[in-house]
Amino acid sequence: MKYLDEYREGRIARALVSEIARRTTQPWVLMEICGGQTHTIMRYGLDELLPQKIELVHGPGCPVCVTPLETIDKAIELASHADVTLVSYGDMLRVPGSRSDLFHARAGGADVRVVYSPMEAVKIARTHPERNVVFLAIGFETTAPANAMAVWQAKEEGLPNFSLLVSQVLVPPAIRALLASPENRVQGFIAPGHVCTVMGYAEYEALARDFHVPIVVGGFEPVDLLEAVLLLVKQLESGCTRVENQYARSVSYQGNWAAQQIMKQVFEISDQKWLGIGTIPQSGLRLRQEFAGYDADKIFELVQFAADEPVECISAKVLQGLRRPTECPAFAGRCTPENPLGAPMVSSEGACAAYYRYRRHAVAG
Repeated sequence: MKYLDEYREGRIARALVSEIARRTTQPWVLMEICGGQTHTIMRYGLDELLPQKIELVHGPGCPVCVTPLETIDKAIELASHADVTLVSYGDMLRVPGSRSDLFHARAGGADVRVVYSPMEAVKIARTHPERNVVFLAIGFETTAPANAMAVWQAKEEGLPNFSLLVSQVLVPPAIRALLASPENRVQGFIAPGHVCTVMGYAEYEALARDFHVPIVVGGFEPVDLLEAVLLLVKQLESGCTRVENQYARSVSYQGNWAAQQIMKQVFEISDQKWLGIGTIPQSGLRLRQEFAGYDADKIFELVQFAADEPVECISAKVLQGLRRPTECPAFAGRCTPENPLGAPMVSSEGACAAYYRYRRHAVAG
């Protein structure tokens, strides 16, 4: 398959590892943002191939993992309504709220359905006019265009029984928050390829400039990530701090203009709470006033409240690249994908899930 086999070619990967080792003269801490990139690193053991001076840490680029407990609690509350059909991606069902999860809500009789696209939720609303269909709209810039299109389509059709429970987040403000933290150790970033396919990478230039940190847009195959690491090492070793695009086969500087336009038409930027991190200014999206009739928060007058995260779960530190999953006392014991304490263990892009699948027998560092 084009753009697959060649990006898993062992000969190329070994050559890149050798070049990284040759160019690395001092320790560097690098962070991959996207959870899909984390899983590739774990699956192929890329971190173990790199020289010891290169430390890879994992960022908050898992949309399921950063969804706040309050959003899950709201979804469970909505699902408890007899006339509501709560529609979600499958990853969200086992994500724990403050007291339960959507899986148990469904087991208890709630109408909770799994889909692969928000347009499927629109179809459910169209074919079941007697139901109030609420789609749990989570994700980064990658999912925002499709979620926006679902609302736009519902409005065009005049569907009064469709709405979104929105928890959309934006990557650049999160990187800014990480870099501004006094605990930050990260010296270079691999930016998320899927997000940049939609948004381009122009907005990362201010981060590179303001914090003097190199950023490389990276893909998701082993060769992609090793090449991104090499580009970062070259910059760090030479004292450069700019944005580069390794994932050029998918990402352009401007991104997808049409996708950006539907996002801007339906959503506006707002402050947003991130699980484990807290509220990050201007890091989320909310429905514009002209689409307020499709905002589940307003339609159902959902109460805003704060939920405490589990004390023994260190997912907050994992999401900020400050701890590894194997450093958690509950890892692979009290916390497993079947019985997670936090979202990073249950999400298909979660760092804890990646370590559980590929490194569960690793000794805690």
